Amino acid sequence: MRIKLLFIMLLAALTAGCSDAPEQTSVLQQDIASLEKTVRGTEVRWHMWGGSAQINQWVDTFVTSEMKRLYDVNVVRVPMDAPVFVNKLLTEKAAGKTTGTMDLLWINGENFKNSMQAGVLFGPFTDRLPNFSAWYDPQKSAHDFGYPVNGFEAPYGRAQFVFEYDTARTPTPPANLAELADWIRANPGRFTYPQPPDFTGSAFLRQVFYATTGGHEQYMNGFNAELYAKNAPRTFDWLGELKPHLWQQGRTYPKDAAALDTLFARGEIDMAMSYHPAHAQMKILEKTYPDTVRTFVLAEGAIFNTHFTAIPFNAPNKAGAMVLANFLMSPEAQLSKFRPENWGDLPALEVTKLEETQRKAFDEVDLGAATLGMDVLSAAAVPEISPEYLELLERDWDTFILGH
Repeated sequence: MRIKLLFIMLLAALTAGCSDAPEQTSVLQQDIASLEKTVRGTEVRWHMWGGSAQINQWVDTFVTSEMKRLYDVNVVRVPMDAPVFVNKLLTEKAAGKTTGTMDLLWINGENFKNSMQAGVLFGPFTDRLPNFSAWYDPQKSAHDFGYPVNGFEAPYGRAQFVFEYDTARTPTPPANLAELADWIRANPGRFTYPQPPDFTGSAFLRQVFYATTGGHEQYMNGFNAELYAKNAPRTFDWLGELKPHLWQQGRTYPKDAAALDTLFARGEIDMAMSYHPAHAQMKILEKTYPDTVRTFVLAEGAIFNTHFTAIPFNAPNKAGAMVLANFLMSPEAQLSKFRPENWGDLPALEVTKLEETQRKAFDEVDLGAATLGMDVLSAAAVPEISPEYLELLERDWDTFILGH
């Protein structure tokens, strides 16, 4: 499968210069006001992860209604995992298909890197979006998992890894990774994590990698194969030693974050995890979790990242995709999704750049008792790792953990 994917990426890269360049240049030369007039009455198909009912509802209600009201654009949310639509783009590029069916993508990390290397994204376009210029710090979104963005992605949210626990069952959570290991041993069958490459499960794997190998700093200068080979065994030794103490004795793992949420809500396990700090509060508001649930981070730090939108090289409505990407970066959209009853997604814009009334609106958002304060999250924040490390960790987890 990996050989086939590499072959498709090679073919796609070789044809990277054969796209509809005149149309691309024309769209990029227009200002946003012209684009907004051009796209009236059109449809934008947004391909995105569909695993959260709350996020889906926010897109299907707030985003679709506002895009229709403001620009007479019909937004269609298409649930599709990023690896699936990336493979679709690679295949279309290799086949010379210059008009596809996807307009905007929710993408980041290794999927963005693979797409850029294969030349299947449109751009650079972010410098043409006025909301990006007005409200964002370009340096904070210059890299995606260490890979240069170069204007081919538009930031629209931030996320950070947290653990979830119920104070009625676990009054005091572990403070660090060593205490977490002790807790797992003392509470057999009450802890698990989603099976990588599920996004949340893979994030937990990276958390353990940092914590068992001396911290993130050593990995911030690009991929180092020798460093990985030296350090990774410590991570898999830690995971392997605890495997028999996990839910189902580690013989099986939840298939995704939603399955983990269900186990936690049912009381089958005593801890969960999320890459969204307000996820627990969102679950409390929808009556899935009891109001005694809280979140915590470990002393070794909590991984954070920015999520982005991107436009395929063969998007049939590139102008509409740019208008939608610009809207998602607006203060209004950022504020709406920041509210935990809608999503609880951390804003990607710089709140300090906003006008006083807008800043006050962000400050007044009640993230709820289950959500850690921004000061706690900021103090614990550690950056994401390069995609090459991520891919090796997921591969080796299959070999050393799932396969044993």
